[in-house]
Amino acid sequence: MASIPVIVKHQGKRHEVELDPSSNGETLKYQLYSLTGVEPERQKILVKGGQLKDETPLSSLNAKPGQTFMMMGTPAGGQGSADLGRPKEAVKFLEDMTEAEAARAEGATPAGLQNLGNTCYLNSTLQTLRSVPELQQELQRYRPSAGAGGSSNLSDLSSLGLGGLGASMDLTSSLRDLFKQMSETQEGFPPLMFLNALRNVFPQFAQRDRNGHGYAQQDAEEAWSQIVTQLRNKLMIKEGEGESSNEVSFVDKYLAGRFESVTECDDPGAKEAGEQPTQSSDVFYKLDCHIGKETNHLHDGIKAGLEEKIEKRSPTLDRDAVYTKRSSIARLPKYLTVHFVRFFWKRETQKKAKIMRKVTFPAELDAVDFCTDELKRQLIPIRDKVREIQKEELDIERARKRQKTTHQQEVEKNTEVETSLEPTQKKKASEERKNAGKAAEKDGDSAMEDVLKSDADYEAEKAASILAAKKELSLLIDPKLGSDEGTNKSGLYELRGVITHQGASADSGHYTAYVKKQANGNKEEDGKWWWFNDEKVTEVEAEKIETLSGGGESHSALILLYRAIDLPTAN
Repeated sequence: MASIPVIVKHQGKRHEVELDPSSNGETLKYQLYSLTGVEPERQKILVKGGQLKDETPLSSLNAKPGQTFMMMGTPAGGQGSADLGRPKEAVKFLEDMTEAEAARAEGATPAGLQNLGNTCYLNSTLQTLRSVPELQQELQRYRPSAGAGGSSNLSDLSSLGLGGLGASMDLTSSLRDLFKQMSETQEGFPPLMFLNALRNVFPQFAQRDRNGHGYAQQDAEEAWSQIVTQLRNKLMIKEGEGESSNEVSFVDKYLAGRFESVTECDDPGAKEAGEQPTQSSDVFYKLDCHIGKETNHLHDGIKAGLEEKIEKRSPTLDRDAVYTKRSSIARLPKYLTVHFVRFFWKRETQKKAKIMRKVTFPAELDAVDFCTDELKRQLIPIRDKVREIQKEELDIERARKRQKTTHQQEVEKNTEVETSLEPTQKKKASEERKNAGKAAEKDGDSAMEDVLKSDADYEAEKAASILAAKKELSLLIDPKLGSDEGTNKSGLYELRGVITHQGASADSGHYTAYVKKQANGNKEEDGKWWWFNDEKVTEVEAEKIETLSGGGESHSALILLYRAIDLPTAN
């Protein structure tokens, strides 16, 4: 019988195994022993009906290609042997789950969005916004006021049909309902009610195509900006308790930064006449990355965007003059949106043309260089301490991997010898190794189990080496900065979402979105991304993101969504 490729999950890792239906449970356990180092007698493999026994024919499992099994157990001498008992929660198999339960299961493929006719710009925008967990949480609590475009009672009927009766009257309610419905399916979902709400509030998105066939393609950046603006006005959250509580906009808390700017006249005559530079403070919801002939990296484009030329009337010269406005960031939001200014109006074609130049962008962005001197003084010590801790953790992780590799090589060497043995001979060989290990300990030698440290040992070593640095880090945080939950406290960001455009014009082409997977502590998931191409959703590696820098009509980044890194804590 042909072997069946299955997945066995063990301690957060996924192992690809070729299951032979003609063999029994004992054979499978020895396969897993070579992969995990857990002895067969210490393994507990959960299958439908209970625990897999040595004598159970694997054909009786009726396994399907890609099916996932759960294995529990640790190597002899390792920690966690108490976990071999009955699991605290009953195992629920995929075929027994409802559609909503399957969609919410860990690792489940998220729902795509159907293209309703040139709506890829909206689909990619919605998928990227949905990657902000705080936004989803606050939307669930949202109830529109009586004057918000409809009755709150109507909006509570969102479970009826495509978004309910009230959602179309309020854009924020419609977004709440859409995200809820997307969380309950893995199929491509039609965002019809939200699209109607968007076109009702912002009629430009209802523009018809020039050829008369359906609706026109729109700019994802415009859709992003308009949706964020609407959320800023509607989605309010409470801060504090009792009489001291107050309402703030969700967008202002998590997505808004603040510029401090100085505007000065370029004409020397103005300065000679005593005209002084003017200072101002402005809120921003995205940073623009301007693309010029010398722009090769995101950092260059943002720097260029922080300086602009303005023509206005000079009170001292009594005529129009050119001014330079130079801005620095005085507040960094937890979520930083960066817009590549790739589109410009081309008079000859009467279209928004696209700048094709390749501009690279980092997976980790250091935004300290864009900040005011005062904010730099607060951020730099924290940033440097975070990097120090990251380096120490990385060094320990590398040492751990080296030890595991050495142990794995030893296991594979022993497995090669045993592959030709019968099951009874394998058991005998396993017992002989154990006895040899005990004898070696009596002779003063170290057994193999002592060479490989347990996870708990490594955790203890890591805690001992960096605990002091983490405590020191907490003391470096300015109290005012620390009390602002929605700000970045280190200046370091991690890339979480990318909206791309393919084509030569904003009025044509195709938009897609890439969203980084939530690893949830699983190292194997770290670095992988979901690619949302309308209703088609695909898992891709981090290397794919590196190809989105532009340089032609292929998919190039238009909007980046960065999230402030989590600060290491001593807890």
